[in-house]
Amino acid sequence: MTSRAGTPAQPHDLIDVEALVAAYVDRQPNMDDPAQRVAFGTSGHRGSSLDGAFTDTHIAAITQAIVEYRAQHGITGPVFVGADTHALSAPAQRTALEVLAGNGVTALVDSRAGFVPTPALSHAIIRHNGEASGGQADGIVITPSHNPPRDGGFKYNPPHGGPADSDATGWIADRANAIIRGGNAEVKRSVVVDTQPYDYRRHYVDDLRHIVNLGAVRDAGLRIGADPLGGASVDYWAAIADTYGIDLTVVNPAVDPTWAFMTLDWDEKIRMDPSSPSAMASVLAHRDDFALLTGNDADADRHGIVTPVGGLMNPNHYLAVAIEYLATHRPQWGPGAAIGKTLVSSTMIDRVVESLGRTLWEVPVGFKWFVPGLIDGSVAFGGEESAGASFVRHDGTVWTTDKDGILLALLASEITAATGSTPSELYRKQTERFGDPAYERIDAAATPEQKAALSKLSGDAITADTLAGEPITARLSHAPGNGAAIGGVKVTTENAWFAARPSGTENVYKIYAESFRGESHLREVQAEAKQIVDAALGS
Repeated sequence: MTSRAGTPAQPHDLIDVEALVAAYVDRQPNMDDPAQRVAFGTSGHRGSSLDGAFTDTHIAAITQAIVEYRAQHGITGPVFVGADTHALSAPAQRTALEVLAGNGVTALVDSRAGFVPTPALSHAIIRHNGEASGGQADGIVITPSHNPPRDGGFKYNPPHGGPADSDATGWIADRANAIIRGGNAEVKRSVVVDTQPYDYRRHYVDDLRHIVNLGAVRDAGLRIGADPLGGASVDYWAAIADTYGIDLTVVNPAVDPTWAFMTLDWDEKIRMDPSSPSAMASVLAHRDDFALLTGNDADADRHGIVTPVGGLMNPNHYLAVAIEYLATHRPQWGPGAAIGKTLVSSTMIDRVVESLGRTLWEVPVGFKWFVPGLIDGSVAFGGEESAGASFVRHDGTVWTTDKDGILLALLASEITAATGSTPSELYRKQTERFGDPAYERIDAAATPEQKAALSKLSGDAITADTLAGEPITARLSHAPGNGAAIGGVKVTTENAWFAARPSGTENVYKIYAESFRGESHLREVQAEAKQIVDAALGS
């Protein structure tokens, strides 16, 4: 059967928004079903009301738990609250605001009643806490990011402005589940909501001049296209164009909770992933209309970079280019500031960073690991292979501590204006100097028991001496940068590596692999990776 990936969504692919919202209000979770309990992954609690996993009951309990958490930790300032364009985001925001009001907590909401990108909310928390003489603020981001339209998401950002760590999310989830089991009797809630306005868009857009050189973009006369993919950045792009006088067109300004204008992702689902060629197929159709074309997901924490010749860039490739450009065009950045990457990102980044004479800081999967370094300036750039990154201002101080897809998209324009070459052209030049790696992520079947064992597996359990014909140089179960457990293993050789981590939602484990010896060698690495991991798990 022919795959429909990359083709326009059809009526039968679309959600019934009324049914989705009705289930949010009416459905009660079955706490005997683990899938219907509160569970914070790397990006908050996510799920669908149609599955009983994201309902008014969940959000009321989570918000009450957040109120109690912040009280325990002496967080007395306001809560910044923002939501994206998913159908479940607006009702979830209403629930959260009612619980915050019932607990006497001040909520700051968008003064234009608009959508709030994740990076704009992170920026708001940092701005407030840097200026405030009173209590520290924190935030709630209501988004499932690039997930399908049927999903909702709810994320807590503490006063540092970035994703909460596992200690915080574990406590909040446990407390929320206890509240739900008690029939939400402990939830304090008010139908009268008294909020304060905050102009997320103006503060974010006006401050961009301190982190990206849009004057160079204006002076170069670059014609740029930006597609928000129906997400929260939709009104930000026009404001950026007006504020900085750049030739920028919003390719598709439509907002539709069914996302009927999207092309289907690799699995024939609607998913707003700007790093996916299938999901970005309609955007790619405009690649020749602009010097540079970009995309963002629903909450604008991810970026996609499209050039006329190169098409949609692999996120790893763009990170390598962005790092080299920034390190050579930000003279105020301290020489000791490290470059951060997750351990499943390309080794091309390692080679680029080494050539720059800078320190590489390799951490487990999850942007939360970059937060302390971005805050104190010891890390100048943090990036993930899944098209999420942020970096510090021109003067080396913190910008956001959450991923910023708008910023990384704008940086691509600055790079093109300043160098006269697109990021894809610059990556080709990097491969001439450092080699041309082949990179891919695949899945391997695993039982829940095997997944649990893999998450705790020690590198010492790997007994193999070679990988795809090369001696193994490292067997890691903890990240080199911060010593934190990676929830799996990474095995490296001189020219290749693989990392294996259990999936949080499916009975598979993920194998990330890369080889600087080409596609055929990559296939050998992948095949032996499965054998090595299965042997370590006793399969």
